Amino acid sequence: MLTRRLIRVKVFKELFGKVASGADSLMQAEKELIASCNKTVELYCLLLQLPQALRKVAQAKIEAGLSKFHPTEEEANPNRKFVENKFIDILEGDDAFNAMCRKKGLTWGDYDSFVRKVYASVVASDYYKEYMENPEISLAGDVAFVKRIYEEELEDNVILEDILEEMSLYWMDDLAYTINVVLKNIPSIAKKGAVEVPGAFLKEDDREYALKLLTKSMVNYDEYTELVSGMVSNWDLDRLVATDLALIVMGITEAVTFESIPLKVTINEFVDISKYYSTPNSKVFVNGMLDRILQQMVKEGKIVKSGRGLVG
Repeated sequence: MLTRRLIRVKVFKELFGKVASGADSLMQAEKELIASCNKTVELYCLLLQLPQALRKVAQAKIEAGLSKFHPTEEEANPNRKFVENKFIDILEGDDAFNAMCRKKGLTWGDYDSFVRKVYASVVASDYYKEYMENPEISLAGDVAFVKRIYEEELEDNVILEDILEEMSLYWMDDLAYTINVVLKNIPSIAKKGAVEVPGAFLKEDDREYALKLLTKSMVNYDEYTELVSGMVSNWDLDRLVATDLALIVMGITEAVTFESIPLKVTINEFVDISKYYSTPNSKVFVNGMLDRILQQMVKEGKIVKSGRGLVG
């Protein structure tokens, strides 16, 4: 499920946290990193529970209207297209998936207020009106509608971000990526008629990559920070931005450890991460330092590339 970019971000956070706190337990760091990766899968499951929660709100409103002594015409003859959505039927009918979510607490039961706000936003939208007024009934149409909910209602949703931060600190930066994974997988769920929960890693060597990048960055942290210090004139390590230093150490570690990853890829990846997790000037500093240090290490024979790593 996780891309190498997101793995790098998770390793960076773990490394930075350990350095900042002075903790040096490799075993604990590895355990926390894997937990962070697995938590992204749990976020995926939680997000897939949302359509069911929204349908419950819709059904409750229909039932409330029907129970009135003098219902309006619309209340007496409600449009049931949303509550009979065929894709949501698939989600609700997957007993194993729903049982797993309940066991892990991955439901929206404690956040009724948020679900109702999302539902109100959906109902007020043009795409909801178009969907409900379209006489065609099809799984494809129902799938397209559910996808619009994820596209329109969840990204940049401050309330949702606050809820996720409250539920798990590991989810603070996973939302946008996980929404995209949900959107990508919805057609497959519809085709199979069941939810297939992805593993945390796309490939087994991604797990090995994550652990090795973290442990070797921790083990070699002091050595690599000295390399940085030697490249910076009139600066001592205490004056360097801590996030920059952690990213540079990770870049050196990746370049030395993984022969198949091109240097250009390594530099670009950590420069891009610095744009989001460090200072406005960090991208220039991280780029310059990594380029100088890695080129020097190549000349000294400390970095050797092979296969795809020779590209660029």
